Amino acid sequence: MALNPRFDYSADQVVWVVGASTGIGRAVAERLASKGVKVVVSARNASALHAFEARFNGCLALALDVTDVAAVRSACNAIVHRYGRLDRVLYCAGVYQAMRAQQFDLSQMVQHQQVNYIGALNVLAPVIPLFLQQGCGHISLVSSVAGFGGLPQGLAYGPTKAALTHLAETLFLDLRPQGIGVSVVHPGFVETPLTRQNEFPMPFLQTPEQAADAIEKGWLRGSFEIDFPKRFSLILKALRWLPYSLYFKLVHKGTGL
Repeated sequence: MALNPRFDYSADQVVWVVGASTGIGRAVAERLASKGVKVVVSARNASALHAFEARFNGCLALALDVTDVAAVRSACNAIVHRYGRLDRVLYCAGVYQAMRAQQFDLSQMVQHQQVNYIGALNVLAPVIPLFLQQGCGHISLVSSVAGFGGLPQGLAYGPTKAALTHLAETLFLDLRPQGIGVSVVHPGFVETPLTRQNEFPMPFLQTPEQAADAIEKGWLRGSFEIDFPKRFSLILKALRWLPYSLYFKLVHKGTGL
């Protein structure tokens, strides 16, 4: 059952990908642009963005730091000025550093909150009024299966992704009656510069291109939740149905931590 309006390549779409210099965001941006979508790419790495803009005619590079409220609002205004509208925004900007409580680092904890969660709010602040004015639009937030439940090494990262999932669910309930779509993306391990720092085995590791394929298919189906790989997400979801005594035991056994 489609919970959102289905993505339509024939509709001359304008899509803003925030966090598009590498990884999932870059792969999604390239896939959309190669099919004729007008893609606006944002991230801090201006050189990577301008290389994308030069490669795909009709696309736009807007370098920004998602923690800079004024810069985000200015970018949204620039998109509307250039194209006259915005149809979809994908928020996948993020930071990740493995952390356990024994190495608690307040500055890293706060940075994860500022980029992974507050940055999304900074984007939503101008986008939601714009979509309400248009009477249409779609918000897609990249969360993670790491947000399904507490996991070792996820002290800084996991809570921010849980917050994004909760945010997407509430946005959907509020905005669907207004004709605005909302989806949440729950990737497992994806081979990106962020995950390369991991010193532990990453089950069901996927490429950014595989992630882009899953996101595209989810949008085309009109899905609310886009989770992949399915086997991994189902395992983690099943764990959450267990009592905590069993959940903690299985997580310790499965991770060795």
